[in-house]
Amino acid sequence: MAVPRSLPQRIFLLAHNPDQGKVGVGTNLGVMLRAAALADLYQGGHLTDERGRAAIDVRHPCHDPVLDALLEEIAGSKPHTWQSWIGHRQRPTVHAVRRQLNDGGWVHLHPHKILGLFPTTKVTIRDPRVREELLGRVDTALHEPIGGIDPADAALVAIIAAGDLTLVLDRKTRRANKQRIQELTELSGPIGPALRKAIQAAAVGEA
Repeated sequence: MAVPRSLPQRIFLLAHNPDQGKVGVGTNLGVMLRAAALADLYQGGHLTDERGRAAIDVRHPCHDPVLDALLEEIAGSKPHTWQSWIGHRQRPTVHAVRRQLNDGGWVHLHPHKILGLFPTTKVTIRDPRVREELLGRVDTALHEPIGGIDPADAALVAIIAAGDLTLVLDRKTRRANKQRIQELTELSGPIGPALRKAIQAAAVGEA
């Protein structure tokens, strides 16, 4: 089975812990998915950076409900920083990406209730090879010549690193590849630094 085309779906699959059968508690999933959607729009030419703010460059359909919804948000609002957009509507974005993966056949959703009271949904990846393929792309981006790296894979690594997704890039690996991660972050545009700021700001707000 081919990997999903959209960065949010790829990030979701990488954030899913196969051993636990779920995305781990404390994972910055919502902000990473928002950042991934912004990265897709930026790399697709839908958005441009205007003095640190996300601005619509060319308005045309993305043919992806998550990306189209985010583009609609941006079009209907005054200009905001990338960091601000990353912090918006995280829960609906998680649910929308999860539905996309289910509809595309990459995952199976199992609604159930914890203790018979609290509704939740278990997510099972249908074909583990899809996630393995994505892990391989991360490894390639870290080790192959920078000029041959797909910009989408550069953004994938930048978001994983900024989002502190240690399930994919543990601290030892990040330290060993610090320079390459910085190069991939610069290659992928303003999203990685904005994601890092959004997580830092949320942490300060919770303190």
